[in-house]
Amino acid sequence: MNADNSREDAPEREEFRETDAGPVPEGEPEFRPYHHPAAGWGAAKSVTRLLLRERELVDGPRAIMRMNHENKGFDCPGCAWPDDTKGLHLDLCENGVKHVTWEMTRKRVGREFFAAHSVTELSGWSDFALEDQGRLTEPMVYDADSDHYVPISWKDAFELVGRTLRELDDPNQASFYTSGRLGNEATFLYQLMARELGTNNLPDCSNMCHEASGRALQASLGTGKGTVDLKDWESADALFILGVNAASNAPRMLTALAEAYHRGAQIVHVNPLVEAAATRTIVPHDFVDMALFKTTKTSTLNLQVRIGGDLALLRGMAKAILEESATDPRALDREFIERHTEGFDAYRALCEATPWEELERQSGLSRADILKAARVYGEADRSIISWCLGLTQHEHGVDTVREIVNVLLLRGNLGREGAGPSPVRGHSNVQGNRTCGIDHRPSDAFLSRLAEVCEIEPPRAHGLDTVATIKAMHSGDVKVFVGMGGNFAMAAPDTPYTYAALRACELTVQVSTKLNRSHLVHGRRALILPCLGRTEKDHQRKGVQSTSVEDSMSMVHLSVGMKKPASPHLLSEPAIVAGMARAALPDSGTPWEWYIEDYDRIRDTMASALDGFEDFNRRVRLPLGFRIKQPARELVFLTPSGRAEFSAAALPDVVPTDGTLALGTMRSHDQWNTTIYSDNDRYRGIKNLRTLVFMNRSDMRERGIDAMGPVDITSTAKDGSERFLNGYLAVPYDIPRGCAAGYMPEMNVLCALGDFSTQSDQPIMKHVRVTISPSA
Repeated sequence: MNADNSREDAPEREEFRETDAGPVPEGEPEFRPYHHPAAGWGAAKSVTRLLLRERELVDGPRAIMRMNHENKGFDCPGCAWPDDTKGLHLDLCENGVKHVTWEMTRKRVGREFFAAHSVTELSGWSDFALEDQGRLTEPMVYDADSDHYVPISWKDAFELVGRTLRELDDPNQASFYTSGRLGNEATFLYQLMARELGTNNLPDCSNMCHEASGRALQASLGTGKGTVDLKDWESADALFILGVNAASNAPRMLTALAEAYHRGAQIVHVNPLVEAAATRTIVPHDFVDMALFKTTKTSTLNLQVRIGGDLALLRGMAKAILEESATDPRALDREFIERHTEGFDAYRALCEATPWEELERQSGLSRADILKAARVYGEADRSIISWCLGLTQHEHGVDTVREIVNVLLLRGNLGREGAGPSPVRGHSNVQGNRTCGIDHRPSDAFLSRLAEVCEIEPPRAHGLDTVATIKAMHSGDVKVFVGMGGNFAMAAPDTPYTYAALRACELTVQVSTKLNRSHLVHGRRALILPCLGRTEKDHQRKGVQSTSVEDSMSMVHLSVGMKKPASPHLLSEPAIVAGMARAALPDSGTPWEWYIEDYDRIRDTMASALDGFEDFNRRVRLPLGFRIKQPARELVFLTPSGRAEFSAAALPDVVPTDGTLALGTMRSHDQWNTTIYSDNDRYRGIKNLRTLVFMNRSDMRERGIDAMGPVDITSTAKDGSERFLNGYLAVPYDIPRGCAAGYMPEMNVLCALGDFSTQSDQPIMKHVRVTISPSA
């Protein structure tokens, strides 16, 4: 075996497979509209089936009882919704249990598996089948002569990474990607390694998800994060939930929504689809309601905007509030506006000049519906506006999030209890990654402090984000790709282009817990480095270690694994980073090995290097940890004017041209990011089907498309190029005319890499221009 062999003589493999992401369907495709409450017994049955399938009837329930607990519990590796402030004993959800059970499986993928299956053969397997093989057990290297992965020692694996990095002509020929699951301590070491090497090429999943939120909030308020916490959710008079499918993407939000309804708060959901979370729920840990099948409403108003129409709705609400202020002085918080904001007059003039007819056309809503939302907002003393990717993955994502801030500022909904902006991060610790240094556009202040504390000289030039990294790999300008978690090949847009980009690399390195597509779409040389899961004990020289994570609302707390590792050959993520760093930087003065002996040492350095982490080791051990300070929460705005900034963006035209539809990609309910548990989507009434497109019935009739009939989908990119999916089934659904929706990662092929927002550089995965016709 020659670990350095190229793959020039390896068997040819199919560049891209557009179907078969999920398991083999258990029967014929079905669509039956779902009329039951979110969560409740449906979730309980789903969890039980998974525990039975994975044979985790003992360790599974044990893990459930330890998940999200403040005292030696582990943080759910799913979403980033905050832990309950009241010490809830079952602060968990269906998808969290699925995620943990999927990680805790007894199945194993070791050298015998790789000896039996070539990479060419595995490339023909579904994504479900790949991950369903179980946990990776030892480091593996790709051998081009045999087209198999073969074992490699950790020492040799680190040396391969280190030697390849040392031999690069320029450190910017390497890019270091981060998935959201990485803990804060490993995150800090990872970015430190990259910057000591000499690059800011630190793309992350935020580049594809909430980059628009960070840039918008930074411009408007001087902070890249929301200002509210869970206690604010518990005291708000009105909650506006925009572009969020809470039951699948942040299921523990259902508890907050149910509690809000019980106390009489108004709850407005804004989404092209009326999702199950926007109707009613039975919260599973409310045993009385479960026993009595008692449901609770989770909304008081549902508004089905057209895809991309949220900005028009928000501006319509602002216009209504401003018109109301002509006769009602209480409609605006004039004192707040005068004392704390900049740019109000220009924004007011913009709203006044925008015709109601255009607001209706762009939002897809009637003026009466817009006024309903404005009335809810105007009558509430304290309002929170929350949002997710339904708002950010558009060309105008930054403008839309800034419009949220505009609306909040009109009534002084900032800097007080029960009010403010609240982005929903969909992945555990993705916010912590950014806080702890994963940023391709670091500030000079951050770099200067890092230089002083860690005694390195970090590069000052901005690095590459996700889209730019893919382009650079494709052109040969980036030769080494390191993926710290995740499944980059399937998460990124323009799948065939991304595949080709990864295969053009000299070396790809994937740090993972399970086998996935990114291990099969690799460079000339490739490594699989298996790591501990968050549920597992992390034994180091100074004992069992804990790691910290940050949730969506800036709370930082510890996570401690409970299970014996899946293999004695697994290393922790901090240890893997340190091993790569020492091999790549043999003369480094950074005490990489010393850090790994005791993670408190990493945290002590972080306390000195990161703003808001002072006295880190003591505060993170407090009950529920600590909250990173948010200056905007205290009405301290780190903007050029020192005030909160109104924006005055032009209203975008989001109405599809004749014959085309706006298509948004999304996850099914039985899916977590790119991990697919089944071909079912319970809350949308789908069974045994993923290759589908949801369409408005009138749009289907116009095109001669039958219900559940096969269709061909063609997307047209900004540059005029076309991409295709054929033979998908059309599902008639309650979605606005001119809109369509389908699942990622299958539909990522329709999203051209060049179609990214000029505001945020995010791929425009929620507004793909398509035509759909009956299959030939």
